[in-house]
Amino acid sequence: PLVVLVIWLPVCGYFAFAAIREGSALSVILGLVLGLFLWTLTEYLLHRFLFHFPPRSQRQERILFLFHGVHHAQPKCKTRLVMPPVVSIPLAALFYALFWLVLDRALGLPAWLPPVFSGFIAGYLVYDLTHYATHHFPMRSITQDSQCPIGVSSPLWDLVFGTMPK
Repeated sequence: PLVVLVIWLPVCGYFAFAAIREGSALSVILGLVLGLFLWTLTEYLLHRFLFHFPPRSQRQERILFLFHGVHHAQPKCKTRLVMPPVVSIPLAALFYALFWLVLDRALGLPAWLPPVFSGFIAGYLVYDLTHYATHHFPMRSITQDSQCPIGVSSPLWDLVFGTMPK
């Protein structure tokens, strides 16, 4: 988890600083909140529909097991609890490009790009560190149950989509 902080905390800080330098107080605050909100939705959708995609063949089952299933098979394995940089860096670049296309090009709001991306990365940090903590520190919460919510960093989308365990 230290690698996650070393890589992403400076990125988050850089974009937060750029947001403060380039935008108004309102756009910075709203952009950060929007970025966090978008992260929680992204986390939920990826976890529900990609990581827990129902395999339709033996090959898909093997790929999904290697991609995410092994994490459930070995939940205490410290090397499988945070997203490796070889995956997280290209994904972050992809999301940055998507935010740039929407905020800068489509909507003409370039000042919103830094705070939204900073909020998104901050949400990712909360997610990855929370996920690690739930597997390695004693916690009294639903995250330790076998019937866990899909959202790790927020129950919002489990409530919206009706996937919150009883």
